[in-house]
Amino acid sequence: MSHLDNVHESNLAARHRLGRMFRIVCMLSTWFGVVVLSVLLIGVLWQGAGWLNWNFLHSFDSRHPEQAGILAGLWGSLWLILFTVLFSVPIGVGAALYLEEYAPNNVLTRLIQVNLSNLAGVPSIVYGILGLTVFVRMFGLFQGHSKVIEIPLAIVTLRIPLPLGNSVISAALTLSLLILPMVIVASQEALRAVPSSIRTASYALGATRWQTLRHQVLSASLPGILTGVILSISRAIGETAPLVMIGALTYIALTPGDITSPMDVVHNPQSIVDAPFDRFTSLPIQIFNWVSLPETEYQHVAAAGIIVLLVVLLVLNATAIIIRNRFQKRNRW
Repeated sequence: MSHLDNVHESNLAARHRLGRMFRIVCMLSTWFGVVVLSVLLIGVLWQGAGWLNWNFLHSFDSRHPEQAGILAGLWGSLWLILFTVLFSVPIGVGAALYLEEYAPNNVLTRLIQVNLSNLAGVPSIVYGILGLTVFVRMFGLFQGHSKVIEIPLAIVTLRIPLPLGNSVISAALTLSLLILPMVIVASQEALRAVPSSIRTASYALGATRWQTLRHQVLSASLPGILTGVILSISRAIGETAPLVMIGALTYIALTPGDITSPMDVVHNPQSIVDAPFDRFTSLPIQIFNWVSLPETEYQHVAAAGIIVLLVVLLVLNATAIIIRNRFQKRNRW
């Protein structure tokens, strides 16, 4: 065996050893993360399961731990999720479509792409400051002379306060700005993953550009877009800093629009249009408030709140994943 063969075998053996070491390190890192997460989840379940009951889910916060409930935070978070999705998803997917399919490849487009990647890494507290200035106070334009715009809508009246103040809409717009870069980038990646043959075949059959995008490209990229939306909304649900900055309440004994069940809307239809402009709290804010209190019992209440937040996240993610998988089955390429 020549000297070169010996050197080659020695290098190959060294590479195999490095590969095995890297695999072991990756396995240990994975198991370490799983064990730590499992310990945290078990600790939360152990601490909060005994406090989780119907009274906890159907009661407002209280100065007495045994009477404290999560109802205000739960409804506030559901309203936030609804409006954050309504604001961020259409704008994010539309922006991704324009940047990928219509925008020319020039300096401005490349600058936008770079800034989108940078904005995705901006700390959430910065978005909270932006939301406080733009949405809550509206640059101080209405300071001292706030007004309410009233728009009659059949049996209800839409009342829009200016400035928006510490309302659900202000918080939803702030969270939409927070996750918008993530939605746009994820949607762009999903659009790029669609094979060019899909577009070519559609054009060959006489479809217009818009028909191709609407019926072929969007349909094929929807699973990837939904994945990005799921991750973005999951981040938005758990955010606390932006909501603290815009003035979300920590102790509140009401829900947006005083809606606690569908029957409340039947009895008072006006409440459904008043809710977006009402004050609120959210699950992370309420949990943060309980953790900050000195009484030991509130730590158990906070653990029960964490369980509720995890369940909400799991339900939303599971729903989105089911929808995504149904669209994936339609794609046969």
